[in-house]
Amino acid sequence: MTTKSRSVTLLLALTVSLLPGCASIGDRVAAAKAAPGEINWPEKYEPEQATFFVHHQIDIAAPPQVVWEVLIEAETWPTWYEGATNVSVRGNSEILEADSVFQWRTMGLNFESRIAEFEPPTRLSWESNHRFIDGYHAWLILPSATGTTLVTDESMAGFLAYMQLIFQPNRLNRWHENWLRQIKARSESRAAASAELGPKD
Repeated sequence: MTTKSRSVTLLLALTVSLLPGCASIGDRVAAAKAAPGEINWPEKYEPEQATFFVHHQIDIAAPPQVVWEVLIEAETWPTWYEGATNVSVRGNSEILEADSVFQWRTMGLNFESRIAEFEPPTRLSWESNHRFIDGYHAWLILPSATGTTLVTDESMAGFLAYMQLIFQPNRLNRWHENWLRQIKARSESRAAASAELGPKD
């Protein structure tokens, strides 16, 4: 096989490997558009333009304020969410605030993230940057008949986003699903404990 033939074969193999991931991203974008609420995406991170995109949501039997409080306790994430380690919020606060910058390790990489949107208790977004990948992670905390619908979407761009699409297309999905399950469990437990204590005088 000539060098040119090898290159063509490699290109075809790469294209075929990308097709399932691209179709899956299209499905996730469609699901995100059908979800309740609307995320304010920066132009760079519009889901239709994303190299990699994930969407998840979950119903939680707890008020939005309780879910919000669980989510912004960033430095506790490593104790209950496997996808986050070494989380450190810059400054004197251990929780996320409107102007927070935090360092953490996720997906095997170290990131610095900056809060982009902070509207208690309904909207939280941050932008994360690394040399070869950029991401925008958005959360919607929406009141529902049973408590809260929690929506989380993440859009990524850059070389490592392509590598993730090819070699680990489901890893981030699994982690985000686990993150939502853990937030649900913690929020419902906290809400139940508060209900047992009764209203404050």
